[in-house]
Amino acid sequence: MTDSLPPGLYIVATPIGNLGDITLRAADVLRRVALVVAEDTRVTAKLLHHLDLKKPLLAYHDHNADRARPEVLRRAAVEPVALVSDAGTPLISDPGYKLVREAHEAGIAVTTLPGPCAAIAGLTLSGLPTDRFLFAGFLPPKTVGRRKVLEELKPIAATLVFYESGPRLAACLADIAAVLGSREVAVAREITKLHEQVRRGLAPALAEALVAEPPPRGEIVLMVGPPVAEAVTAADVEALLRAALVDHPVKEAARLVAARTGESRSDLYRRALTLTGRT
Repeated sequence: MTDSLPPGLYIVATPIGNLGDITLRAADVLRRVALVVAEDTRVTAKLLHHLDLKKPLLAYHDHNADRARPEVLRRAAVEPVALVSDAGTPLISDPGYKLVREAHEAGIAVTTLPGPCAAIAGLTLSGLPTDRFLFAGFLPPKTVGRRKVLEELKPIAATLVFYESGPRLAACLADIAAVLGSREVAVAREITKLHEQVRRGLAPALAEALVAEPPPRGEIVLMVGPPVAEAVTAADVEALLRAALVDHPVKEAARLVAARTGESRSDLYRRALTLTGRT
């Protein structure tokens, strides 16, 4: 492979724990860029040392982003520049989206190199539904703010994915139990590392268990299962379909009722056709 890379911004995912998870493409691009932009240059220096690389490093984080962004864009316009996170995929609960947006606006090529992401890795370990999920980053650190956000998320029919710290985990689970009830919860920590662990259970029981234990160490992905759909009768479903068909076409009515009841969308579509006399 040639040693030259076109100018631009290269978004490079890095390992979330096990350094063996660096992709071949990520290692190759890091070898060939002119500059590595990192949230914490000390952390990235360790990864580069592992890869036997020496590269100029530039810090880019929440506290200096506005000042550093023009320099990163200036460099990326004329040479290849890598953007990395301390761990995982850049921009996911990390600074960077403004940099990428302004790079696009300036006509600078943006290339992404997919790889590890703690939210996705945790979700695959959780045993919770993965067909629909919402990543919500970090919840507010205090109970009032945390419960307010959880109330907003309560009706969403999807697995909720959060990042959390060990010292706040028990209090966070207690708030989840108070606001969201006895939903299934999974707590994944030290993902890809030697002591990787997943704990599963209902929110109230898991919250009670964790209160009595020392706060867990390491990065934590906290996942909450979707709300359990209330049981509905055939008559309820028909009534909902009839009501939806008043203002919506058949396909949309079936989709809306499926989202509310958990019934098969294709079955509801056929029933809606029957109700409208089209079968």
